[in-house]
Amino acid sequence: MNDMPLACRWIVAMGALAAGLGACREAQEALEAKVRAGLQTIQQRFAPDKRTELFLTEIKPKNDSLVIRVEVGRLQAKEALDSFALTLKNAPVQWHIHLLPDRSVGDKDTAIVNISVCNIRSHPDHAAELVTQALMGMPLKIWKKQGNWYLVQTPDQYLGWVDGGGIQPMTQSQLVQWHQKPKAIFLPLFGMAYQKAAKESIPVTDLVAGNVFAVIQNKSQFWQIALPDGKEAYLPASQCQMLHAWMANTYPTEQSLVATAQRMIGIPYLWGGTSTKGMDCSGFTKTVYWLNGLIIPRDASQQVRVGEEVDSRRDFARLRPGDLLFFGKPATDTTAEKVVHVGMWIGNGEFIHASGKVRISSMNPQAPHFDQYEYKRYLRAKRIIHSKGEPHLVPVQKIFRNPLN
Repeated sequence: MNDMPLACRWIVAMGALAAGLGACREAQEALEAKVRAGLQTIQQRFAPDKRTELFLTEIKPKNDSLVIRVEVGRLQAKEALDSFALTLKNAPVQWHIHLLPDRSVGDKDTAIVNISVCNIRSHPDHAAELVTQALMGMPLKIWKKQGNWYLVQTPDQYLGWVDGGGIQPMTQSQLVQWHQKPKAIFLPLFGMAYQKAAKESIPVTDLVAGNVFAVIQNKSQFWQIALPDGKEAYLPASQCQMLHAWMANTYPTEQSLVATAQRMIGIPYLWGGTSTKGMDCSGFTKTVYWLNGLIIPRDASQQVRVGEEVDSRRDFARLRPGDLLFFGKPATDTTAEKVVHVGMWIGNGEFIHASGKVRISSMNPQAPHFDQYEYKRYLRAKRIIHSKGEPHLVPVQKIFRNPLN
């Protein structure tokens, strides 16, 4: 070896080093694969749908080891992760397993939406995907704070990040005080609340259908209201109704669902939208049901899991107004069914849906507004309004109930 020329010895040494580095990379890749498989098993058990169950993971190589951060919202999930970590206690792994809410939240682990429509995004960044929205007065669960962004969960269990400017964080005692205040709900599709009891006054906030706020006085043509942050405003009495009266007399019927849906014709499509400012297909059906006193799941692929199936063969004579129609790709021998669109049946061969804008289409090939594209990818129809004891359907009353009652 010593007689070998220097260049040759260098080549041999580099070859040995490369082989060693290759073996090291292979070992680290095998370890990472094992970790990912274990995390996936635990996630499937405790958080099969990450849209509604907290299971945040991050895996990063560091020198010759792996740094693994996992944040969950259920104690059972944390215990399973701790047990899994013990099985790899001799492996070069640095575990950071946290049960949320995070300490950054403090004692303010809940919030009330403080603006007409609060955008909820996939990541704490204004450029991130809009995944859903929440309306003024809606309570949110806070899981984590990062800068001025909050990881929240909506009453339909959807998770996402909101800018702190759109919410009023509260302690549990402050939430109780808020629930004890008399409330009203805004009924028109759009409107304004003003600094004084006159429409010529300077606006305090815009409003959309379904907004909820506290009432200070309601004995005149203009009601005096308070937003969740305490700011006061006035709005015409004709545009709102006391919340308890609205909840007592509002429930989904065939007629009310169709009437609500038709009021929204022409509202533009907005990916992630669930308000009258703009809505996607499932945001539209969700908003229609919300304004009729029922909270249904957020996405089309979630909405298809609830209710009673009434058709899967294009036998549209079996459908009733209010039934939800689902569209997409049917299952094959190698692929699962994929639901990508939803609309609502309104009768007479027609359905209403958000596609470009909220509009009415027909399943009748002879109709001038026949929608051949949706007709071809129709999968099934589900009935919601007569589903009893459905765990994924929440009466609106439940989210505005005083937690001490």
